[in-house]
Amino acid sequence: MNFTGLQAKYRRIFDDSKAWKLLRADNAPIILSFLASIFAEESEVPFSRARIDLDAELIRLGELGVWETDTSAGVYLNLWIKAGWLREMDDMLSKTEAAEIALRFCKSLDEKANVTTASHLRIVQEAVRELLVAISTNPEERLVLLEEKKAAIQYEIDQLHAGVIVELSAAEQAERIREIYQLASVLPGDFRRVEDEIRMLDQSLRVQIIEADTTRGDVLQSVMEQETVLENTDAGRAFEGFFQLLCEQNRSMEFRDQLRTVLNQPAADHLTPPQKHFLTQLMRELTRESDRVFKIRRRTEEGLRNYIESGWARENLAVDRLLSRLERTAVALRERSLNPRCLTRLSLPVGPVQINSPEKMRLRTPDEKLDTSGIREKKNSDKPSFEMLNILDTVRIRHVAEKARSALARHGPMTIGEIAAIHPLTAGLEELVAFLRVAKAVGAASMDRQEKIELRDKQGHFMRASIPCFLLSAELFPENPDNLNI
Repeated sequence: MNFTGLQAKYRRIFDDSKAWKLLRADNAPIILSFLASIFAEESEVPFSRARIDLDAELIRLGELGVWETDTSAGVYLNLWIKAGWLREMDDMLSKTEAAEIALRFCKSLDEKANVTTASHLRIVQEAVRELLVAISTNPEERLVLLEEKKAAIQYEIDQLHAGVIVELSAAEQAERIREIYQLASVLPGDFRRVEDEIRMLDQSLRVQIIEADTTRGDVLQSVMEQETVLENTDAGRAFEGFFQLLCEQNRSMEFRDQLRTVLNQPAADHLTPPQKHFLTQLMRELTRESDRVFKIRRRTEEGLRNYIESGWARENLAVDRLLSRLERTAVALRERSLNPRCLTRLSLPVGPVQINSPEKMRLRTPDEKLDTSGIREKKNSDKPSFEMLNILDTVRIRHVAEKARSALARHGPMTIGEIAAIHPLTAGLEELVAFLRVAKAVGAASMDRQEKIELRDKQGHFMRASIPCFLLSAELFPENPDNLNI
């Protein structure tokens, strides 16, 4: 790429990158220091606590003459949320990917690059060797590569049997453990990227629903396709890889124990206290980040479902079409040089407009006496009623998976529509989405066609949906339903 092309590329990044905007903000040092301090121990903090802490800092900075402002801390926090540096959900604040990138960049300027070229070269060599074994289609080449790897491992085993123990020097230990920290420090940023991509997916689907007059089945198919794309991104693969590690209890405990053992070795003295603390809390932090991603996914799915079922999308589409007609009519009037104030025969499908003055409002006269003769005192119960439990009842995906597996074990391989013919869907789109998630989780084969399903919601309303056709069988399900990634 020539100079002009690179200039255009960096100009676009300069204008669009939220991380770059944070770094060049007028009070960037103060903003970054506040973000680093407030999120030093936790990945999420209450909005009220952040406002109180920022208020205290603003007062202190005003007394020192560093930053004199009349703007309140709550306004600043909302501005930073709008700028894309903070994210608020359920009155809890967290950093965005842009803030993570800016803080990591500043940290890299302060920390010396102690990792030598030899350490980087070793990692690259090991990655190239493993990739060659994985992508080679020639059995002989794979055997040669694996034999070389086997010979190297056998040589180390023979050395140990002979009593020869090769120890790393202090410099090598320092560079190895610093390399571990460098690799681990970027993991939280991957989860921030997954959050941003989930939110972008939500926005793109809502725009797609409004712009295209699609059916609910088409929307469901779009959700499944977009989530497949999300899983194949770098951040999505990092999240799925960590989730697999988290699900395998033996590997998770082994990694946690190995990390604890490494940090108890003298090599850990080459890390700074913040770096050592970060690695100590690594698994706990990643677990919290994983739970947060699942929470955002669940909320996005619920919001999309409510958006589809409520009919808001079609109402927005009707409003957009009406506005489009008005715009075309206005353009036609201008092109014909007509006075916009003249009378026309244009008729719009709107209801009558009623304008009332507050003076016409009349207060209702209260009843002179409240009749309480038919009221009886009733003791509160500590057990929920059936009506309450029925309202709180939601679709449990594990129960759906067990029901699907039971039907497949009795009747053989079937599609979701055939399973629904045996076990009718009575919980609406939520239950249908649960069946689709089960099909994706077990790796059901796609039939490259669609099938129509009739279902009813909890109120008994009849619906018909068109969904991708998947072929399921009982052999695809694991013995333990908890092992399903749903």
